[in-house]
Amino acid sequence: MTTNSALKTAVPIQLSAKDRHVILENVLHALQKRFYSPEKLKEDWRMAVERHRPLIEGSVTTDTFEQAVSDLLTELHTSHLGFFHRSARRASSRAALSATYLADDTPYGKRWIFQDVHSGGAANIAGIAPGDILLGVDGREITPPEHPIFVMGKQTSIEIVGNDEQRRTTSVDVARPKGKKLHFIQPTLVETRHMGGGLGYLKVAMFPGMVGVEVANQISDAIEKLGAIERLIIDLRGNTGGGIGALRVMSLLTPEKIPVGFALDRRRVTKNLESAKLTFPRFSRIPASTKALWPLALKFAPAMLAKKPIVLQSEGLGKKPFHGRVVLLVNRHTASAAEMIVAFARENQLATIIGEKTAGRLLSATSVKVGKGFRLALPTGAYYTWEGTVLEGDPIVPDQMVEFDWRDRRGGRDQQLEHAINHIRSVAVMKSMHQ
Repeated sequence: MTTNSALKTAVPIQLSAKDRHVILENVLHALQKRFYSPEKLKEDWRMAVERHRPLIEGSVTTDTFEQAVSDLLTELHTSHLGFFHRSARRASSRAALSATYLADDTPYGKRWIFQDVHSGGAANIAGIAPGDILLGVDGREITPPEHPIFVMGKQTSIEIVGNDEQRRTTSVDVARPKGKKLHFIQPTLVETRHMGGGLGYLKVAMFPGMVGVEVANQISDAIEKLGAIERLIIDLRGNTGGGIGALRVMSLLTPEKIPVGFALDRRRVTKNLESAKLTFPRFSRIPASTKALWPLALKFAPAMLAKKPIVLQSEGLGKKPFHGRVVLLVNRHTASAAEMIVAFARENQLATIIGEKTAGRLLSATSVKVGKGFRLALPTGAYYTWEGTVLEGDPIVPDQMVEFDWRDRRGGRDQQLEHAINHIRSVAVMKSMHQ
């Protein structure tokens, strides 16, 4: 999935024909030099470039130029790829509202329907709930395939149809990003509750931060507060990923230190990967304090300078009473670092996976300057699980498929969670009968 004109410039920028040509050439050069999958840049790609070039170089406005370049990038059919200006102040629902949605037919025609609405996010604060039908933004009707966009740093009006079938308009305050880069509006990261009968529930909305000290500590604190639970549901629905903080969830699934996986750029791809991966340094502990980040950086500096892959490895946190009795709840928006958790659980048979297919979006990425304040975000390496699986473009199929039913959700039912609860309790009953 590419970043499109949802990220438009906040101030007018004058681009000459030469500027547009140079920026396009810089984009193409950056892709040739750093794009993770050079085999995608062959004849079909070159033909696509020449097909899109007249629209790109002939764009009248900056917005149409940005859209034209973004349209070209969609030809590569890969995630973590986008084109935007450094002054961009608009963002998607996922970033601005801490909410996700899907398209479906409704009594109001084809519409976007909210699926995940994370507690503490802008949408949740505004009273938007899963199952609500989106009609328009700032007085403008929005229908699929057009995605809604939200101006950061201002109040946005959103027209929805709630579960009472009444139209209403609500105001959403979209916070301004910090610095030059777009930031997620952080929701409540971790939620827990007791479900009764020794069953605990843990929801993680995202994994902010490169190392994820804060979210890792919150996860550990939440598990400690749950006490001696015998079974655990971990809800990763709507978790679109983040950083290494996801390692803490993986470490809750097993008492052992087990290799998880690594990101590999195209220069490191080798036929001898099975033996080469044994030489990669391993990261196996998220520090408890940010004060330990400098020593950590020094420890891994040689590998980072040499651009050597670093293997993630579960932390070895010891035996938990719920080990072997864990359910992972996932959906089509479970992506990136959250998918790493799902793949780790699948490869090591550590949990039952329930819900929808995951997003199949898992690459390491960066962004580079391409001129006149524009940047190209591009994937530079594919993520490999320890067993050698590449998840990009290949969603993880759950052990038990339970599709999101927005009509039931509007009625207050969460069928996916209900299914997870029934499954984990029925397994417990069957085990007790055989003891």
